[in-house]
Amino acid sequence: MERAAQDRGSEGLARLLGWVSLGLGVTALAGGSRVAQACGVDDSRTARMVLRAAGARELGHAAALLIPRRAGLAGWTRVAGDVLDLAATGQAMRNRRGERRRRLAYTMAALAGITAVDLYASIRATQRRRVYDGGRAYGSVTVNRTPEETYNFWHDFENLPRFMYHLESVRRTDPRRSRWTAKAPAGRSVQWEAEIIEDRPNQLIRWRSVDGARVPNGGSVRFMPAAGNRGTEVRIELEYSVPGRAMGRLAARAFGENPQQQICDDLRRFKQVIETGEIARSDGMPDGTSVRAQARQRPARPLARIA
Repeated sequence: MERAAQDRGSEGLARLLGWVSLGLGVTALAGGSRVAQACGVDDSRTARMVLRAAGARELGHAAALLIPRRAGLAGWTRVAGDVLDLAATGQAMRNRRGERRRRLAYTMAALAGITAVDLYASIRATQRRRVYDGGRAYGSVTVNRTPEETYNFWHDFENLPRFMYHLESVRRTDPRRSRWTAKAPAGRSVQWEAEIIEDRPNQLIRWRSVDGARVPNGGSVRFMPAAGNRGTEVRIELEYSVPGRAMGRLAARAFGENPQQQICDDLRRFKQVIETGEIARSDGMPDGTSVRAQARQRPARPLARIA
């Protein structure tokens, strides 16, 4: 739970910095000469151009920080921008005296504080990415079921192996924890404990492997009413660490086990299970591109049923 709280804190800090960048960007672009005077710089054409460029840069940072998939890299670009701003402000202070110099000193102090926060947030985000060095996978599907039905089915994690073929089993150990067993390369298996860290009935489930897991991973699934009363849109995001890092990812792709491909296949099977109670397979490749999955193909027939 402690690591989960830290992860949520890192994400919240990134969003906060995103809104700060948005405010700074809009102010720099709209404020013009007033911003230049407040900062203690000249109200010259060059100064206004520099401020507009800085404002545009901050808007770019805001867009990146407010998109979770890109927030980590955006933090370091903010740090780089902060360093440039500090250098420019320091250079300007050398040629100023009196009130302008005092205003520049205040600006320098504010920039130093922002730089410290940006550096801290970027380090936290980098550490989080190292835990999940495999990356992320995303997917969505619309199913002809209500959000309540979809949420209830997914909330019972023991249902997941019915459509996630990389999972051998999930066993619930208490209301928030479960033990997962997954297939690993070379015919092996790996186990870990996972816990639910956020649970909003009929809306969201977020889970994470507990500290010490051999394969750190986590995920979230959202349930939203589909447009036109067409059921429920299910959006899933997975974070994972691949054993062997780069070589492990390369080997997985070579054998058709790319996590992004897997999640698409899993969602297709999930749609079949929750809508019809079974998964149909044919002479093609209904189980996706995995060599292991293709080896067990049979002519079209029901594969699984919901009890």
